[in-house]
Amino acid sequence: MTRVFSGIKPTGHLTLGNYLGAMRRWAAVDQHRADALFCVVDLHALTVDHDPSRVRRLSRQATTLLLATGVDPELCTVFVQSHVDEHARLSYVLECVATDGEMRRMIQYKEKAAREKRRGGSVRLSLLTYPVLMAADILAYGTDEVPVGDDQAPHVELTRDLAVRFNQRYGHTFVVPRTTHPDVAARVMNLQDPLSKMGKSDDVGPGIVYLLDEPDVVRKKVMRAVTDSERDVVYDREERPGAANLLEILAACSGGDPKTLGDAYDSYGALKKDTAEAVVEALKPLRERHKELCADPGHVEGVLRDGAERARAMARPVVDAAYRAVGLLPASAAGAGR
Repeated sequence: MTRVFSGIKPTGHLTLGNYLGAMRRWAAVDQHRADALFCVVDLHALTVDHDPSRVRRLSRQATTLLLATGVDPELCTVFVQSHVDEHARLSYVLECVATDGEMRRMIQYKEKAAREKRRGGSVRLSLLTYPVLMAADILAYGTDEVPVGDDQAPHVELTRDLAVRFNQRYGHTFVVPRTTHPDVAARVMNLQDPLSKMGKSDDVGPGIVYLLDEPDVVRKKVMRAVTDSERDVVYDREERPGAANLLEILAACSGGDPKTLGDAYDSYGALKKDTAEAVVEALKPLRERHKELCADPGHVEGVLRDGAERARAMARPVVDAAYRAVGLLPASAAGAGR
Protein backbone atom coordinates (compact mmCIF):
# COMPACT_ATOMS: atom_id res chain seq x y z
CA MET A 1 0.00 0.00 0.00
CA THR A 2 0.97 3.63 -0.47
CA ARG A 3 2.43 4.98 2.77
CA VAL A 4 1.28 8.41 3.95
CA PHE A 5 2.80 10.50 6.75
CA SER A 6 1.29 13.65 8.26
CA GLY A 7 2.22 15.60 11.35
CA ILE A 8 0.59 18.25 13.47
CA LYS A 9 2.50 20.58 15.78
CA PRO A 10 1.22 21.22 19.34
CA THR A 11 2.03 24.93 19.46
CA GLY A 12 -1.54 26.12 19.85
CA HIS A 13 -5.17 25.04 19.89
CA LEU A 14 -6.15 23.40 16.61
CA THR A 15 -8.22 25.47 14.22
CA LEU A 16 -10.78 25.18 11.48
CA GLY A 17 -7.87 25.58 9.07
CA ASN A 18 -6.16 22.50 10.50
CA TYR A 19 -9.40 20.54 10.19
CA LEU A 20 -10.45 21.55 6.68
CA GLY A 21 -6.93 21.74 5.31
CA ALA A 22 -5.69 18.42 6.63
CA MET A 23 -7.31 16.49 9.47
CA ARG A 24 -10.66 15.79 7.86
CA ARG A 25 -8.97 14.35 4.77
CA TRP A 26 -6.77 12.17 6.97
CA ALA A 27 -9.85 10.59 8.53
CA ALA A 28 -12.11 10.45 5.47
CA VAL A 29 -9.58 9.50 2.80
CA ASP A 30 -5.99 8.81 3.72
CA GLN A 31 -6.41 6.19 6.45
CA HIS A 32 -8.67 4.14 4.17
CA ARG A 33 -6.60 4.23 0.99
CA ALA A 34 -3.09 4.00 2.43
CA ASP A 35 -0.82 2.78 5.19
CA ALA A 36 -1.12 6.05 7.09
CA LEU A 37 0.85 7.50 10.00
CA PHE A 38 -0.39 10.56 11.90
CA CYS A 39 2.10 12.11 14.28
CA VAL A 40 1.93 14.84 16.93
CA VAL A 41 5.31 16.45 16.23
CA ASP A 42 6.07 17.74 19.71
CA LEU A 43 9.82 18.15 19.13
CA HIS A 44 9.00 20.90 16.63
CA ALA A 45 7.26 22.83 19.39
CA LEU A 46 10.63 23.32 21.12
CA THR A 47 12.02 25.60 18.40
CA VAL A 48 10.53 28.66 20.12
CA ASP A 49 10.03 29.79 23.71
CA HIS A 50 7.43 27.51 25.26
CA ASP A 51 5.80 26.43 28.49
CA PRO A 52 6.63 22.72 29.05
CA SER A 53 3.30 21.98 30.71
CA ARG A 54 1.44 23.63 27.83
CA VAL A 55 3.31 21.55 25.24
CA ARG A 56 2.30 18.39 27.10
CA ARG A 57 -1.30 19.55 27.39
CA LEU A 58 -1.55 20.55 23.73
CA SER A 59 0.07 17.29 22.63
CA ARG A 60 -2.62 15.31 24.42
CA GLN A 61 -5.33 17.63 23.10
CA ALA A 62 -4.05 17.28 19.52
CA THR A 63 -4.09 13.49 19.85
CA THR A 64 -7.61 13.53 21.23
CA LEU A 65 -8.83 15.80 18.44
CA LEU A 66 -7.21 13.59 15.82
CA LEU A 67 -9.17 10.65 17.18
CA ALA A 68 -12.30 12.80 17.40
CA THR A 69 -12.13 13.60 13.68
CA GLY A 70 -12.47 9.90 12.96
CA VAL A 71 -8.83 8.87 12.69
CA ASP A 72 -9.00 5.19 13.70
CA PRO A 73 -5.94 3.56 15.33
CA GLU A 74 -7.18 0.23 13.99
CA LEU A 75 -6.69 1.56 10.45
CA CYS A 76 -3.61 3.74 10.89
CA THR A 77 -0.77 4.61 13.28
CA VAL A 78 -1.21 7.51 15.70
CA PHE A 79 1.76 8.48 17.85
CA VAL A 80 3.84 11.27 19.37
CA GLN A 81 7.13 12.14 17.69
CA SER A 82 9.29 12.20 20.83
CA HIS A 83 8.17 8.67 21.69
CA VAL A 84 10.11 7.31 18.71
CA ASP A 85 13.87 7.93 18.96
CA GLU A 86 14.45 7.31 15.26
CA HIS A 87 13.27 10.82 14.39
CA ALA A 88 16.13 12.43 16.28
CA ARG A 89 18.61 9.76 15.16
CA LEU A 90 17.90 10.35 11.50
CA SER A 91 17.71 14.13 11.82
CA TYR A 92 21.41 14.46 12.62
CA VAL A 93 22.44 12.28 9.70
CA LEU A 94 20.32 14.41 7.37
CA GLU A 95 21.88 17.58 8.80
CA CYS A 96 25.14 16.18 7.47
CA VAL A 97 23.55 16.10 4.01
CA ALA A 98 21.72 19.44 4.09
CA THR A 99 23.47 22.78 3.54
CA ASP A 100 23.49 25.98 5.53
CA GLY A 101 22.19 27.89 2.51
CA GLU A 102 19.17 25.61 2.15
CA MET A 103 18.22 26.12 5.76
CA ARG A 104 18.61 29.90 5.70
CA ARG A 105 16.41 30.20 2.63
CA MET A 106 13.42 28.58 4.35
CA ILE A 107 10.78 31.26 4.68
CA GLN A 108 9.78 30.64 8.31
CA TYR A 109 13.36 30.93 9.49
CA LYS A 110 13.94 34.09 7.44
CA GLU A 111 10.82 35.78 8.77
CA LYS A 112 11.24 34.84 12.42
CA ALA A 113 14.97 35.51 12.47
CA ALA A 114 14.44 38.97 10.97
CA ARG A 115 11.69 39.74 13.48
CA GLU A 116 13.86 38.71 16.42
CA LYS A 117 16.81 40.68 15.08
CA ARG A 118 14.69 43.83 14.98
CA ARG A 119 13.87 43.22 18.64
CA GLY A 120 17.53 42.82 19.48
CA GLY A 121 17.30 39.08 20.06
CA SER A 122 18.12 35.87 18.27
CA VAL A 123 16.23 32.70 17.37
CA ARG A 124 17.10 29.22 18.55
CA LEU A 125 19.39 27.10 16.41
CA SER A 126 16.65 24.48 16.23
CA LEU A 127 14.50 26.92 14.25
CA LEU A 128 17.16 26.88 11.53
CA THR A 129 17.49 23.10 11.47
CA TYR A 130 13.93 21.96 12.13
CA PRO A 131 13.13 21.47 8.40
CA VAL A 132 15.71 18.68 8.50
CA LEU A 133 13.90 17.10 11.44
CA MET A 134 10.72 17.39 9.41
CA ALA A 135 12.47 15.58 6.58
CA ALA A 136 13.53 12.86 9.03
CA ASP A 137 9.91 12.51 10.18
CA ILE A 138 8.91 11.72 6.62
CA LEU A 139 11.86 9.70 5.35
CA ALA A 140 12.12 7.41 8.36
CA TYR A 141 8.93 5.63 7.30
CA GLY A 142 9.51 5.15 3.59
CA THR A 143 6.73 7.65 2.99
CA ASP A 144 5.24 7.85 -0.50
CA GLU A 145 2.88 10.80 0.00
CA VAL A 146 2.72 13.81 2.33
CA PRO A 147 -0.68 15.58 2.39
CA VAL A 148 0.00 19.22 3.30
CA GLY A 149 -1.36 22.73 2.88
CA ASP A 150 0.21 25.11 0.40
CA ASP A 151 2.44 26.73 3.01
CA GLN A 152 4.15 23.45 3.91
CA ALA A 153 4.91 22.35 0.35
CA PRO A 154 8.47 23.83 0.41
CA HIS A 155 9.34 21.55 3.34
CA VAL A 156 8.33 18.49 1.34
CA GLU A 157 10.41 19.74 -1.57
CA LEU A 158 13.41 20.02 0.77
CA THR A 159 12.71 16.48 1.96
CA ARG A 160 12.74 15.27 -1.64
CA ASP A 161 16.03 17.07 -2.30
CA LEU A 162 17.67 15.53 0.77
CA ALA A 163 16.42 12.05 -0.09
CA VAL A 164 17.72 12.27 -3.67
CA ARG A 165 21.08 13.68 -2.53
CA PHE A 166 21.50 10.98 0.13
CA ASN A 167 20.62 8.22 -2.32
CA GLN A 168 23.08 9.54 -4.89
CA ARG A 169 25.94 9.81 -2.40
CA TYR A 170 25.45 6.72 -0.27
CA GLY A 171 23.26 4.34 -2.24
CA HIS A 172 19.52 4.02 -2.48
CA THR A 173 18.14 4.22 1.05
CA PHE A 174 15.08 6.49 1.06
CA VAL A 175 11.81 6.62 -0.81
CA VAL A 176 11.45 10.07 -2.44
CA PRO A 177 8.01 11.30 -1.31
CA ARG A 178 5.52 13.44 -3.20
CA THR A 179 3.17 16.20 -2.01
CA THR A 180 -0.62 15.94 -2.21
CA HIS A 181 -3.17 18.72 -1.65
CA PRO A 182 -6.87 18.62 -0.76
CA ASP A 183 -9.11 20.02 -3.50
CA VAL A 184 -10.89 22.74 -1.49
CA ALA A 185 -9.80 24.92 1.43
CA ALA A 186 -6.20 23.80 1.32
CA ARG A 187 -5.39 27.05 3.06
CA VAL A 188 -8.10 28.60 5.24
CA MET A 189 -7.42 32.25 5.88
CA ASN A 190 -7.85 34.43 8.98
CA LEU A 191 -11.39 35.82 9.14
CA GLN A 192 -10.08 39.25 10.15
CA ASP A 193 -7.21 39.24 7.67
CA PRO A 194 -8.04 37.10 4.62
CA LEU A 195 -4.53 37.59 3.27
CA SER A 196 -3.04 35.68 6.23
CA LYS A 197 -3.36 32.00 7.11
CA MET A 198 -5.60 30.97 9.98
CA GLY A 199 -2.68 29.94 12.18
CA LYS A 200 -2.96 28.30 15.57
CA SER A 201 0.14 29.72 17.25
CA ASP A 202 0.51 33.34 16.17
CA ASP A 203 -2.85 34.87 17.05
CA VAL A 204 -5.62 34.51 19.62
CA GLY A 205 -7.97 37.07 18.04
CA PRO A 206 -11.45 36.89 16.53
CA GLY A 207 -10.16 35.83 13.13
CA ILE A 208 -9.46 32.25 14.19
CA VAL A 209 -12.09 29.55 14.68
CA TYR A 210 -10.80 26.93 17.09
CA LEU A 211 -12.14 23.39 16.93
CA LEU A 212 -13.28 23.55 20.54
CA ASP A 213 -14.95 26.97 20.29
CA GLU A 214 -18.56 26.96 21.48
CA PRO A 215 -21.14 27.21 18.64
CA ASP A 216 -22.14 30.77 19.56
CA VAL A 217 -18.48 31.81 19.54
CA VAL A 218 -18.07 30.29 16.08
CA ARG A 219 -21.12 32.15 14.80
CA LYS A 220 -19.91 35.45 16.22
CA LYS A 221 -16.46 35.08 14.64
CA VAL A 222 -17.83 34.20 11.22
CA MET A 223 -20.46 36.95 11.27
CA ARG A 224 -17.73 39.48 12.03
CA ALA A 225 -15.47 38.27 9.21
CA VAL A 226 -13.84 40.98 7.14
CA THR A 227 -15.19 41.10 3.60
CA ASP A 228 -14.38 43.17 0.53
CA SER A 229 -15.27 46.75 -0.33
CA GLU A 230 -17.48 45.68 -3.24
CA ARG A 231 -21.03 44.74 -2.25
CA ASP A 232 -21.62 41.90 -4.69
CA VAL A 233 -20.47 38.42 -3.75
CA VAL A 234 -17.94 37.08 -6.25
CA TYR A 235 -15.46 34.26 -5.91
CA ASP A 236 -12.06 35.70 -6.81
CA ARG A 237 -9.12 34.71 -4.62
CA GLU A 238 -6.93 37.57 -5.87
CA GLU A 239 -9.38 40.47 -6.02
CA ARG A 240 -11.98 39.42 -3.42
CA PRO A 241 -10.03 37.51 -0.74
CA GLY A 242 -12.66 38.03 1.98
CA ALA A 243 -15.52 36.59 -0.06
CA ALA A 244 -13.29 33.85 -1.46
CA ASN A 245 -12.29 32.72 2.03
CA LEU A 246 -15.90 32.47 3.21
CA LEU A 247 -16.99 30.67 0.04
CA GLU A 248 -14.14 28.16 0.31
CA ILE A 249 -15.00 27.48 3.96
CA LEU A 250 -18.69 27.06 3.05
CA ALA A 251 -17.82 24.75 0.16
CA ALA A 252 -15.53 22.65 2.34
CA CYS A 253 -18.15 22.31 5.10
CA SER A 254 -21.28 21.78 3.02
CA GLY A 255 -20.07 20.61 -0.37
CA GLY A 256 -20.13 22.31 -3.73
CA ASP A 257 -17.88 24.59 -5.71
CA PRO A 258 -16.91 28.01 -4.27
CA LYS A 259 -17.56 29.85 -7.52
CA THR A 260 -20.97 28.26 -8.00
CA LEU A 261 -21.90 28.99 -4.40
CA GLY A 262 -20.90 32.61 -4.85
CA ASP A 263 -23.39 33.01 -7.69
CA ALA A 264 -26.22 32.17 -5.28
CA TYR A 265 -25.63 35.11 -2.88
CA ASP A 266 -26.48 38.77 -3.29
CA SER A 267 -25.30 39.88 0.17
CA TYR A 268 -22.44 39.18 2.54
CA GLY A 269 -24.86 38.86 5.45
CA ALA A 270 -26.54 35.81 3.98
CA LEU A 271 -23.20 34.30 3.04
CA LYS A 272 -21.83 34.78 6.54
CA LYS A 273 -24.93 33.29 8.17
CA ASP A 274 -24.87 30.18 6.01
CA THR A 275 -21.11 29.79 6.45
CA ALA A 276 -21.40 30.11 10.22
CA GLU A 277 -24.09 27.43 10.42
CA ALA A 278 -22.16 25.14 8.09
CA VAL A 279 -19.07 25.41 10.30
CA VAL A 280 -21.08 24.75 13.48
CA GLU A 281 -22.63 21.64 11.93
CA ALA A 282 -19.31 20.39 10.59
CA LEU A 283 -17.65 20.67 14.01
CA LYS A 284 -20.56 19.29 16.06
CA PRO A 285 -19.68 15.56 15.82
CA LEU A 286 -16.02 16.33 16.43
CA ARG A 287 -16.80 18.25 19.61
CA GLU A 288 -19.09 15.48 20.88
CA ARG A 289 -16.51 12.76 20.24
CA HIS A 290 -13.77 14.88 21.85
CA LYS A 291 -15.86 15.12 25.02
CA GLU A 292 -16.25 11.33 25.10
CA LEU A 293 -12.53 10.74 24.65
CA CYS A 294 -11.62 13.23 27.39
CA ALA A 295 -13.70 11.14 29.77
CA ASP A 296 -11.52 8.09 28.98
CA PRO A 297 -7.86 9.26 29.14
CA GLY A 298 -6.62 5.69 29.44
CA HIS A 299 -7.85 4.99 25.94
CA VAL A 300 -5.82 7.87 24.49
CA GLU A 301 -2.71 6.76 26.38
CA GLY A 302 -3.12 3.25 25.03
CA VAL A 303 -3.45 4.53 21.47
CA LEU A 304 -0.21 6.47 21.82
CA ARG A 305 1.65 3.58 23.42
CA ASP A 306 0.60 1.14 20.70
CA GLY A 307 1.19 3.72 17.99
CA ALA A 308 4.74 4.42 19.12
CA GLU A 309 5.54 0.71 19.15
CA ARG A 310 4.26 0.27 15.60
CA ALA A 311 6.00 3.41 14.36
CA ARG A 312 9.29 2.36 15.96
CA ALA A 313 9.13 -1.01 14.23
CA MET A 314 8.67 0.71 10.85
CA ALA A 315 11.31 3.42 11.31
CA ARG A 316 14.17 1.53 12.92
CA PRO A 317 15.17 -0.58 9.88
CA VAL A 318 15.19 2.51 7.65
CA VAL A 319 17.28 4.57 10.06
CA ASP A 320 19.65 1.68 10.72
CA ALA A 321 20.13 1.36 6.96
CA ALA A 322 20.90 5.09 6.71
CA TYR A 323 23.49 4.77 9.49
CA ARG A 324 25.17 1.90 7.70
CA ALA A 325 25.09 3.78 4.39
CA VAL A 326 26.95 6.82 5.76
CA GLY A 327 29.63 4.65 7.35
CA LEU A 328 28.60 4.45 10.99
CA LEU A 329 29.67 1.28 12.78
CA PRO A 330 26.76 -0.99 13.72
CA ALA A 331 26.21 -1.34 17.47
CA SER A 332 26.64 -5.13 17.29
CA ALA A 333 30.04 -4.75 15.63
CA ALA A 334 31.15 -2.18 18.20
CA GLY A 335 30.17 -4.55 20.99
CA ALA A 336 32.06 -7.45 19.40
CA GLY A 337 35.26 -5.39 19.34
CA ARG A 338 35.32 -4.69 23.04
